[in-house]
Amino acid sequence: MTRHKVLIVDDDSGTRFAIREYLADDYEVREAEDIASFRRVFQEWRPDAVVLDYRLPDGTALDLIEPVKAFDPSITMIVLTGHGSIDLAVQAMKEGADHFMTKPIELSVLAMVLDKSLTLERSRRRDLAAKSSTRVKGERDPFVGRSPAILRLREQAHRLLNSDSPVLIEGETGSGKGVIAEWLHRSGPRRDAAFVDLNCAGLTREFLESELFGHEKGAFTGATGAKQGMLELGHGGTVFFDEIGDMDIVVQGKVLKVVEEKRFRRMGDVRDRSVDIRLIAASHLNLVTQAREKKFRSDLYYRISTLPLIVPPLRERVEDIPLLAEQLLRNMGRDSSGRSLTLTREAARALQSYRWPGNIRELGNVLERAVLLSEGAAIDVRHLQFTAEPPAVSATARDTSLTLDEVERRYIEEVLQEAGGKVDVAAARLGIPRSSLYQKLKRFGLSARRD
Repeated sequence: MTRHKVLIVDDDSGTRFAIREYLADDYEVREAEDIASFRRVFQEWRPDAVVLDYRLPDGTALDLIEPVKAFDPSITMIVLTGHGSIDLAVQAMKEGADHFMTKPIELSVLAMVLDKSLTLERSRRRDLAAKSSTRVKGERDPFVGRSPAILRLREQAHRLLNSDSPVLIEGETGSGKGVIAEWLHRSGPRRDAAFVDLNCAGLTREFLESELFGHEKGAFTGATGAKQGMLELGHGGTVFFDEIGDMDIVVQGKVLKVVEEKRFRRMGDVRDRSVDIRLIAASHLNLVTQAREKKFRSDLYYRISTLPLIVPPLRERVEDIPLLAEQLLRNMGRDSSGRSLTLTREAARALQSYRWPGNIRELGNVLERAVLLSEGAAIDVRHLQFTAEPPAVSATARDTSLTLDEVERRYIEEVLQEAGGKVDVAAARLGIPRSSLYQKLKRFGLSARRD
């Protein structure tokens, strides 16, 4: 876990020294002697907590509490004073102070108050991040199997655990990129902080900016109050950009600043905010090709691809399919009737003979249908219903003068026309998830009927 930052504001150097020395083993600590120096330090170094004396040479704590809380209400504010009174404490708490302590302070008590406040704030961020995520909750093992491909991926992933550098996870839709991102967070030093998950596919630029960076009151029509973005929720933890290849090019430039400088601005704000995150990104697109075609910023690609992981498709790890199926069935049995579900040998062979265009996600869907169709504990081949194969190859696909991208574009266009523009029908005929088809339509500039 990264260390929390504590800023001590006191004009007495002896007090600052004593507090700093006591906290230095557990926190990253900086000092300021007055309001002016506080503002300089605060601007370049975002603290998680501020311990400040009530009386300062150029003002009082009340001059700082309200603007700091308005800037970021999650910052813990602890006020110290040598002239304690109930009225003074009430006034400081009304302004937004979290704690009020009278000098001389017990350093052990101050440390305990800091730890409790920061732990509560970390839990709040983690809970908010979990609520904002649409991903299936629960700890899942992304490395089920014994195939050379999955063993190689496991070894590479373990090497990245203690690094803070960005990670880029590449692989086909449904191959388990999100599960690996969760595992990297859960198994690394930031495990106690928030894991923020944002899927960039299909989001408008304005919505993406608001969700990611947050906004100030009045930043746009409907912004009736200030809102923390996901970067702020992820402070101290991990931010996962799923399908980053679909991110708007303007937003990519702002994300580059976050990666390089650990700074960002809320929409409608003029002040930079500091943030401490580990960034993990994933994409089913070839980002090198996207960058070459000016659809993805090459400078951002080079920054996020410091530590690449390539997730193999399910068809390249056929020997792992029975083990994956057993794991999925165990989870389904626990989550539903409590049945102990098993897979017959014939069903396992049938699963291994299929190409799995939707990878592990499609495997889960096929097994879920099979569980609903079966009455007993054993899942047999008769319970398996695979996605229909695509229609016979068209004249477009037989034209060898076309590039592979052109063939795919024209084929999708033909199937979409036959489906009357309905994405769900076309996706079923193509044997891919609807979300994947939407991504391909966006990539090729095709339009579909929206019911």
